[in-house]
Amino acid sequence: MAILLLISAITGLLLGWKKQVDWLQPGTQRGEAGELVDWKPISELSEAAVIAFRQNAGPDANAEVDRMDVRPSKNVVKVRFEYEDYEVQVDGITGKVLNVGNRNADWIERIHDGSIVSDLFKLISMNLLSFGVFIMTITGLWLYFGPKRYRAQRRRDA
Repeated sequence: MAILLLISAITGLLLGWKKQVDWLQPGTQRGEAGELVDWKPISELSEAAVIAFRQNAGPDANAEVDRMDVRPSKNVVKVRFEYEDYEVQVDGITGKVLNVGNRNADWIERIHDGSIVSDLFKLISMNLLSFGVFIMTITGLWLYFGPKRYRAQRRRDA
């Protein structure tokens, strides 16, 4: 239980900083000024991201797109890949690749939640960890407030 708690605490701390530290997750770039009606088709943006991904990860890397995070306020699309911890940011207006970066926060998250081992391990370990933290909280509160309550009771009885 202590090992799971330590791993969860350390990785949780790192994940809390992922937006502030570029090593953990690339910062969001800003695309050209414009409106959504000016954007290139999503298929074109995806294609530009796949090309940039293959140039960086290698021609044999699995370039199956997992998700596309559209940020209209910054005119950028973040394209993430199914089997690799890469992110390609593409300008929604021009289709130009703004950034290709490794998302270290993704594998840290898999360690954090236990899914790096398996989904079954994730389910079991997170339930054990949650139950353990719950029990430690309840017993900790009891050990803190119990003696105070006991002393106050003895003073009233005396």
